[in-house]
Amino acid sequence: MQKLIIMLLLLPLITCSDNNQKTNHVNGSKIKLTYWCASNPREINLAEELVKKWNSNHQDIQVMLQPIPASQSSEEVLLAAIAGGTTPDVCSNMWPGAMDDFIGSGGLVRLDTFPGFWQLMNERVPEDLLRSFRAPDDNYYQLPWKTNPIMMVYNKRFFEEAGVQAPLPTYSDFLAAAKKIVRDDDGDGIMDQWMVYRNIQSLWWQRLFDYFPLYIGASGGLTLFDKKKIIFNNDASVKVFRFLRELYEKGYSPLTQFQGDQFLNGRLATQITGPWMIAYIEKFKQPGFEIGVMPLPLPDDYSGQQYAYGDHKNISIFSTTKYPNEAWEFTKTLISAYADLRLLELCTQIPIRKTLTTDSMYHDYFDENPMLLKFAEQAPYTRGVDGVSDLKEILDAISQEYEACVLYGRISPELAIENAAKRAKVIMEWNHPQ
Repeated sequence: MQKLIIMLLLLPLITCSDNNQKTNHVNGSKIKLTYWCASNPREINLAEELVKKWNSNHQDIQVMLQPIPASQSSEEVLLAAIAGGTTPDVCSNMWPGAMDDFIGSGGLVRLDTFPGFWQLMNERVPEDLLRSFRAPDDNYYQLPWKTNPIMMVYNKRFFEEAGVQAPLPTYSDFLAAAKKIVRDDDGDGIMDQWMVYRNIQSLWWQRLFDYFPLYIGASGGLTLFDKKKIIFNNDASVKVFRFLRELYEKGYSPLTQFQGDQFLNGRLATQITGPWMIAYIEKFKQPGFEIGVMPLPLPDDYSGQQYAYGDHKNISIFSTTKYPNEAWEFTKTLISAYADLRLLELCTQIPIRKTLTTDSMYHDYFDENPMLLKFAEQAPYTRGVDGVSDLKEILDAISQEYEACVLYGRISPELAIENAAKRAKVIMEWNHPQ
């Protein structure tokens, strides 16, 4: 019901857009495609450049660019546009977590039927990562584009002063380092320097920057579901909750909500973040402020490949398009080698490309931006969110158990995870009665 209300409220906004699907027409031999990009300035600049290049080389197929209309989320806008039949031909702001809703609404074109799809994917995307974007019907409706691996930046001065050496591979290593780094400088009983800070609000998306990336690492690349089956009620989840609880219990992480950037203010030794943070830090840091990049810690008994949460955004073609083949040709240019380089240079985001760290085309960029290389090396070993329609509600349920266990220690990690899994099952059964 809530989604229906949102769609109805947004329909006038989408329908009145000058650049909607109804503008597609043939003027002589000219075809017009509509392309929606993300609304942040850097991605708009990238899209403008790529569209201008396409239009100059394809006089008979012209692309009209429009940043995705403003709303609480792009997913709500796109669902409203699907309901109203006013979707663009192509959108490059597709969140994998909403794919079930988009596919179930009949809004997307199946991409693996286009010529060259499999060759392009085999050249570009690691096989196990590509499988993670496959829909429950075993088909593909999203073209893997970019990822922001969630890792950890650290204050080099804090580490050096405490005699701590990065990286910190395990939970025990991280906790031992925290014991040395966290301190009360003026003896007032309030810590002046912490190991790490996470927003303590019980909002679903906050868990994408603490519990979920740690869980992906601890589980060896699992997500919350195996298709539609809940699988996060496992030992990896329990270990993550226990580790996070210990950070708060020992005072290594503050149980408060800060205003402002406490990492740049010199009060935090580490920060969980993605590659976008590097340019921000470089722009606003004080002289002498130096950072490094390292993976998130893993359970002490873990062995195997290190996986991270990828915070992916992908590209889809909508079923309202009158020109699917032309839309496919344009879409391929958005993931060309040149476009990937410009994504790095303009947006400091990581394209999904097998040869990213070995291709000479990108060497100069990574030579000039060595910290971004760390994120690029992690990119093939990322996992995204599950494309289930109940994901936000389920992450809300996990957040409430997180609050009870991790923040306030009222229940054990085992019980918290068991409760979260039970609540997730109830949510799915309620939303999808047999």
